Amino acid sequence: MADSLTIREGLTREQKYKTLLPQVKALIGGETSLIANMANLSAVVHATLGFHWVGFYLVENDDELVLGPFQGPVACTRLKKGHGVCAAAWEKAQTIIVPDVHAFPGHVACSPFSKSEIVVPVKNAENEVIAVFDIDSDKLDDFSTSDRDGLEAFVETLKDSRL
Repeated sequence: MADSLTIREGLTREQKYKTLLPQVKALIGGETSLIANMANLSAVVHATLGFHWVGFYLVENDDELVLGPFQGPVACTRLKKGHGVCAAAWEKAQTIIVPDVHAFPGHVACSPFSKSEIVVPVKNAENEVIAVFDIDSDKLDDFSTSDRDGLEAFVETLKDSRL
């Protein structure tokens, strides 16, 4: 297990993802607790990429998402199926990038400072969505395909974790 992160100054966001991926694998490798691994992954992304809010929502009772480990200001505790970006990523089982959350129909505003968002589904070994990784930015149009690729690679490291 890694006990610290090493990231050079001046890297592009894409370079940061590439530099961090082996460190994330070392941090999570060998730990089977999904909650512990989600907590550490939230901390890594928040600390190194500086987004406004980074965290997980876990599928509960097949009809809502419940707040899991996160970094940032307080958040919505429960999100109903069919409402917001997190629910859309869960239902579609695919990553969703929203350049302007205020233009997203049914957006759930947990923070007035969030302006753009990316949500990555977390799938178990049976390929079922068990959670979503939600990242909010206080900047409009802050997420790109390099964020999608980097965050999906991070989330893939959780596949062997268990609740």
